[in-house]
Amino acid sequence: METIPYSRQWIDEEDLQAVCQVLRSDWLTQGPTVESFENGLSEAAGVARAVAVSNGTAALHLCYAGMGVKNGSTGITSPITFAATANALLHCGAEVRFCDVDPATGLMEPDSLEQTIKEQKPAGEEVHLVIPVSFAGRLAPLEEIAQISEAHGFSVVEDAAHSMGAFAKRNEHTLRSASCEHEKASILSFHPVKHICSGEGGAVLTNDEKLADKIVSLRSHGVKRPISNDERAGWYYEQTDLGWNYRMTDLQAALGLRQLKKLDSFLERRRSLADRYHKALKEEPFNEFLEVPAAEEGHAYHLFVILFRNPAHRDQAYEFLQEQGIRSQVHYIPVYRHPYYASLMGNMRLPGAESYFSRCLSIPLFPKLTDAEQEKVLEQLAAFLRAL
Repeated sequence: METIPYSRQWIDEEDLQAVCQVLRSDWLTQGPTVESFENGLSEAAGVARAVAVSNGTAALHLCYAGMGVKNGSTGITSPITFAATANALLHCGAEVRFCDVDPATGLMEPDSLEQTIKEQKPAGEEVHLVIPVSFAGRLAPLEEIAQISEAHGFSVVEDAAHSMGAFAKRNEHTLRSASCEHEKASILSFHPVKHICSGEGGAVLTNDEKLADKIVSLRSHGVKRPISNDERAGWYYEQTDLGWNYRMTDLQAALGLRQLKKLDSFLERRRSLADRYHKALKEEPFNEFLEVPAAEEGHAYHLFVILFRNPAHRDQAYEFLQEQGIRSQVHYIPVYRHPYYASLMGNMRLPGAESYFSRCLSIPLFPKLTDAEQEKVLEQLAAFLRAL
């Protein structure tokens, strides 16, 4: 039986040729293709700078560290995310706190954020962050989050790993994910299931030139070279910060740059598949057993998430679809439930996050998904529901 994954990359001959061209060149890493990719990213997002790095987790770590997060800092994020959003705060020595989410969308809930800040507002002059996650490809309520955060002395970083190309209409204005209009910086991921793929890879986007320069230094051991206005030999360099080796290779950048040219077509296909899902799931038997967050014009549909009215049906559906050769996934187990975080925070539970987690299932959606494969997903999901 041929398996339908919940997501996968789309690599074509032009992608292969782009990587092979770099393999034949003098620069496999630390070469000009990384800068070209960065320029393409900054232009696509409409920001001053993009710094390409080895993966999305490295982007988070470098972003936080570059902003000055350290011991005494606090970071507040959503528990409905991959653990890296919070892990990178701990790697910087910061304290992690979670606020609740909207149980229908999984997005950070502004009222819960404000309550979390007021109840446990950190003392001191350290840098404190709020990290909203534009989960599944839907833009987080960035304006409200920024207003609340700034009023309490917090800076905002958007985790846009799911939302490249997403936007939302705000009256006469269009707010775009990763544009850094309301946040100090945004991060992207180029893992194979994301909107564009570079094997692994990530980026920090910002309009703050000083922050971008700091991240460039930190991604390469904290080394600066060449030293400007220095009369010493050309080989001379200095380590000015304690950084990491979080560089992106030119091989990754070549693939990412080629994929970036297809972003619009990839988004168009994702939105077309999502529209078909939305229309089908309004009908019987789906509407009796499922809830689906309302369609939005600017949703980037990294994931297509359905919510079961009865939580008991979620795992049953997962197993049934698995038997039919259809892979689905749960996004996400709330971060505070993982044993490591439970050891830090105890038996924490947030009602919105618990409701979302208990009912959510991501069904297949990716640009290479065929109409016939999507029809099979709908047919088998309908068969499961009719048997209940």
